[in-house]
This record gives sequence, structure tokens and C-alpha cells, in this order.
Amino acid sequence: MTSDQISDAPAPSPLGHVPPAALLPVPRDKRHIGLGRLYLRRFLRNRLAVAGVAILLLLLLFSSFGGLFTSYSYSDADFAALTQPPGAEHWFGTNQGGNDIYASAVHGLQRSLAIAVSVSVLTLVLAAVIGSGAAYFGGRVEKATLAVIHFLLIVPSFLILALVSHRLAGDWRVLIVVLTVFGWMSTARVIWSVSTSLRERDYVTAAEFMGVRPLRIIVRHIIPNLGSLLIVNLTLGVVATVLSETALSFLGFGVQTPDVSLGTMLAAGAGTVTSAPWLFAFPAGLVVLLTVSMTFIGDGLRDALDPTSVTGAAGGRR
Repeated sequence: MTSDQISDAPAPSPLGHVPPAALLPVPRDKRHIGLGRLYLRRFLRNRLAVAGVAILLLLLLFSSFGGLFTSYSYSDADFAALTQPPGAEHWFGTNQGGNDIYASAVHGLQRSLAIAVSVSVLTLVLAAVIGSGAAYFGGRVEKATLAVIHFLLIVPSFLILALVSHRLAGDWRVLIVVLTVFGWMSTARVIWSVSTSLRERDYVTAAEFMGVRPLRIIVRHIIPNLGSLLIVNLTLGVVATVLSETALSFLGFGVQTPDVSLGTMLAAGAGTVTSAPWLFAFPAGLVVLLTVSMTFIGDGLRDALDPTSVTGAAGGRR
């Protein structure tokens, strides 16, 4: 090679032999994203799940701040407006006792949400500890726990719930305890079946070798690895509790007067569907909106957290 050819040759790249494609900027959708952002992206692609979140937020705002837009309380009686249809003074109308349906709906939604969320959280904690504990210890503990779970599953729990709550005057706090006591078994069995595979993992064996106590292994190593299952069950548990509380209150075994829940409002308006439909329509609409929103959110969380979900991977287009 002559000196002229050498001078005309291109200068070597300071980066060495790097393919031209490697020097291009990485596309935004190809960059590494965190697991939380990935789950959020999958969830937001599900239009029904986003709609469920919007409906739930509106219901929460209504239950929290709806009472600021009326001068009536759920216990106030306007004897000059008995069974009055919706109007300027009473937006949702009044019942036979002159109680404002709008104020009652705000308080009833608060009470139903408090019961549903409390029961869902308590039953999930109880089911997680019992189910994962039975799977971890195995042997006689596992057999005894499963025997108790199977026995409670065949007991007519609804009748027991009705009798106990009615005998204790329908206090909503007692109703939370009763619903929790008889509502953890199915979830505990599911958690047990999943936890049986987790107890054989290397991190559990390593914790045992290091002398970590069993309760700490269950709380720190087994239950956190059930996160997606627990989140979905927590959301769907709210739906089940709302329906249970509504059914009990509708039959007269749940929340009792002078307190108000959506179930008691439905029970009071069931006999006047034709003559005064607003007494039944407004609480029924709130129950439908609440259950539908939580169902959409639960389905969206399940699709987002499940890597094998077709709807989660495809964007949740339904």
C-alpha cells in the first residue's frame, strides 16, 4: 500500500469495531423498566380496569364529601315531606319516615365500604397466615388445619351469620367479626395449595439453615411471594363482602336501624318499587356500581400480575 493510499484511508473509530446499529439510541419501548411500572402499564392498558378505578374513586369521593352538599343527616326526619320524590329540596327524595335518601345513601355507602374493606383485609390476613403456616409445617399440623377448613366449608355459614348478627342487635362492628370468622376458609385453602411449592424453595431452606424462626420464615419469605394472589383476593373479597352484607341487611340480619347501610336501604325500598321506585333505585345503583368497579379492578390486577395472561400481554382489549 502506498503512502497516498494510507493517507486516504478513513481514520480508525475511537470506539473500536462497533456495529453502526449499536451506536443508535435505544428505542424507548426497549429500555429496561421496573416490575412495578410493567404491572402498571399492563393494568392501564385494560380499559375496563381503568373504568373501574374511575368509578371507585367517584364512589369514594361521594361517600367522603357527599354529606357536605346537604343540610340533612341520615337520621333527620322531615315530616312535611313524607315519601317525597326527588326534587330541589331532597335530591334523592325521602322515605316513609321523612329521611333524606341522599344523606342516607352517603352514610350507607360509608358503612358498607367500612364493613367490606375491614372484612376483606382481616380475612386475607387470617387466610394467609393459616394457609401458608399449614403448608410450611406440613405433617399433622397440615392435616389438622385442612380438616378444620373442610369442616367449616360445609357448615351452613350464612344461617350462622344470620343468627349471630341478629342476636347481637345487628351492630356493624360485630358483623365485621362474624363475617371474618366465617369468611377465610376458601382463601386459606387456595393459599395453602400455592404455598406447598414455596416451602421447597432454596431461600426457605437457607433461612431454616440459618436458624430463622418458623413464624418469621412464613411472614418474611412465604407470604410476600404470594403478593399477586393476595392483591387479587383482596379486591375480589371486597365484592363478596358487599354482597354478603347487603344480603344479610336485606333479610334483616345485618345492620339494624337507626344505623343505615346499602342493604338496609334496599330492604326498606323493596316493598315500594312500583309506588316509590327512588327508595330502591338509588341504593341499588350504588351497590351495582361498587361491585362492578371492584370486579373490573380485580380482573385488571389479575391480568397485569399474571405473566401468562393473554389479556395482560395483549393490552387487555376486550
